[in-house]
Amino acid sequence: MRHAFPCGTLALDFVGTLRARRNDEPTEKLATVSDLDAWFVESELMPDGVDPDERDLASALELREAIYALAWARLHERPLPEDAIAVVNAATSGAPLRPVLAADGWSRTGTAGQALCDLARQAVEILGGEQSALLRECGRPECTQIYLDHSRGHRREWCSMATCGSRMKAQAYRARQRANTDA
Repeated sequence: MRHAFPCGTLALDFVGTLRARRNDEPTEKLATVSDLDAWFVESELMPDGVDPDERDLASALELREAIYALAWARLHERPLPEDAIAVVNAATSGAPLRPVLAADGWSRTGTAGQALCDLARQAVEILGGEQSALLRECGRPECTQIYLDHSRGHRREWCSMATCGSRMKAQAYRARQRANTDA
């Protein structure tokens, strides 16, 4: 798998396709149209893929950054950027993916634009609704992943215990060991 899905919602997992935003050189996980198609498949938004083109990739990156700007503003209790609102609202105006029933279950059909429409609609519901109070940014300094904190007590610190949480706990353990050795 090329992509990770720790955030509790696809719209925020999509934002996480630009990793380590504060680093001098963030890691772009949607560098090519095949990366975008892989994200759609791995997220199960479009399990059979959609064969996006360069325009779809440009639209995806623009939408991702708009959702991030809005989530960041919510996290820091700032006004929502008007240009980001316009991008997300424009993306929601398209047709959504179409669910299709089959003998062995169901799937979705549509285009990359329709998949982006679904992500934008999900972002609107999160950022404009009660779930916005659950938005958190990962506590690992190198990570900038934004997630929904559904934990009991809403005290989750990391986007994923398997990655960032594990790294932070190992780092704390090593620091304690060094302190004990130095003492």
